[in-house]
Amino acid sequence: MATLPNPLPRLTADPSGHTLGLELPPGRLIDAGGDSHTLEEVGENDGWHEPLLWYAEDRAAPGSWAALAPARASGLLPVLVDVGGPQNGPENWELMPEEMSYAGDHDADEVLADFWEQYAADELDGDQEYASREVVESLFGKPAPYDATVAPYGPTWPGLAAATAPQTDPDTRAAEIADALTDPGSRLKEPRLALVPARRSADIPAVLGWAGPLNHENDVARLCSVLRSWEDRFGIRVVALTFDQLVVSVAAPPTTMAEAEAVAAEHFAFCPDNITQGHHTALREYAEQEVLNERVWSFWWD
Repeated sequence: MATLPNPLPRLTADPSGHTLGLELPPGRLIDAGGDSHTLEEVGENDGWHEPLLWYAEDRAAPGSWAALAPARASGLLPVLVDVGGPQNGPENWELMPEEMSYAGDHDADEVLADFWEQYAADELDGDQEYASREVVESLFGKPAPYDATVAPYGPTWPGLAAATAPQTDPDTRAAEIADALTDPGSRLKEPRLALVPARRSADIPAVLGWAGPLNHENDVARLCSVLRSWEDRFGIRVVALTFDQLVVSVAAPPTTMAEAEAVAAEHFAFCPDNITQGHHTALREYAEQEVLNERVWSFWWD
């Protein structure tokens, strides 16, 4: 994929980031080989791979996201990474940047249409009879038919939702959500502030070669093309990543049910597990509870 000049190697000679206008806490570099290095170790070893990200050794705190604002001028964008899950930090996330294409080479509408139609076919096939169906339904209940799951839509892709009016500046909203996610008791167990060399916040997963949606899509750049479109239409920013979860802030959330349902259809194509394996098993319910007026969207892939 296309890349920008990477400022991260400069941190080996300047760990605090002063030449980038920063005051960084102690941190580590994760390279394209999946190895983790303290900045002191990198400075002693010329055989390391190109770094993918820097992340702080200590837990992020409210205000730490905003303190990294000057990094944008150098081509570094902030994101929170959670090192508290079973897979620990990014060095154990099987990052694969060399496997990813470039988000700008994909069209969001075409990507979502492809996902929607594939999933529609899978679900319609699921209505067919099979040997153990009676036993399965006696234990777990009868699943909703596909048309009930995605109502008011059907197996044909309904198209992209219209843009909505921004409530605030996207970067301001991102800082607010990042601060909330660093509070104890948030959905992130051990958030660390990270910096990634990326053109746009939406490109961060592809730049890292993040494999969170691997069972849904091998090339996360295709999903990043959708994130780019959401940046333009809804003012999203990629705020946090775990091994298999993506959290984005939303500066222009839908404010009517019709708007929310249209966006929920995109979420369903983007991440079917949000509905088929989430708390809300129908698109309308999901739209009302997780999209309407919501400042945060989160996605999880099984």
